[in-house]
Amino acid sequence: MATDLGPAVGGAATDDGARQESERRYGRHSSRQRRLLKHVVLIVFGFAMLYPLLWMVSSSFKPSDQIFRDPSIIPSEFDFSNYTEGWTALTHPFHHYLINSAIIVGFSVVGNLLTCAMAAYAFARLEFRGRRLFFTAMLGTIMLPVHVVIVPQYVLFSELDWINTYYPLIVPKFLATDAFFIFLMVQFIRGLPRELDDAARIDGCGHARIFWRIIMPLSLPALATTAIFTFIAVWNDFYSQLIFVTDPDLYTVPVALRTFVDSQGESAWGPLFAMSLVALGPIFGFFLAGQRYLMRGISTTGIK
Repeated sequence: MATDLGPAVGGAATDDGARQESERRYGRHSSRQRRLLKHVVLIVFGFAMLYPLLWMVSSSFKPSDQIFRDPSIIPSEFDFSNYTEGWTALTHPFHHYLINSAIIVGFSVVGNLLTCAMAAYAFARLEFRGRRLFFTAMLGTIMLPVHVVIVPQYVLFSELDWINTYYPLIVPKFLATDAFFIFLMVQFIRGLPRELDDAARIDGCGHARIFWRIIMPLSLPALATTAIFTFIAVWNDFYSQLIFVTDPDLYTVPVALRTFVDSQGESAWGPLFAMSLVALGPIFGFFLAGQRYLMRGISTTGIK
């Protein structure tokens, strides 16, 4: 009996092993198919999101009369005249408007980094009467759309004789008016150990030295995030710059690009797309330079 059961048991074990091996192979094959499907879906959605940018790049090399007739991404012929015409088509060369935008963006970034960090330090580290009330009111301003406050702002700046200057676009940045960035820095500073502050006080440091020598260096990811978001928002801001700046000599990049479009005549679409691509260059460069700090800042402030 024992000798008869041996081959049967061995055969059953062999069948189980073969079945398990077959299941493992099927599982690996199914896993590869799922990964392949995910990659295909991601590629399709990625191409759909990048298509407007690719179309603009392609259109910048096409003659204006073929931009809306030829929907292909790859131009049949590359025409670089759009860049030369667009650079000199307006009252000033296009680099004049790039410099104007750079001036506003530079002061705006410095202002937001300085004043928003100071306000965030006060909310996160200082104890004063009405702190929660002021913090709640500050957060409430995030829900106010710019169209609600633009009229009283225009009246105020008109009384100060600041219309048609850069002051309405720069001065508010030095008054900690961007509540989102204050909240972002408050969340980050709250995650820093208070023992660092206590150790600094034992060494004789006050709030000013604690802020400059401890909090600011450790808040580099949050500061980089604020700088990148401020750069992108101010560089692309069209509405405020259109309202407060009317002198063509003071036009910024978004307002200058608007002049390529004529609602009553023929619009220069080719030069418009060419200069739009040029205008995207500083944004991509600034983003790539601070991408590492941006990802770190978003991740560390979002979980605290």
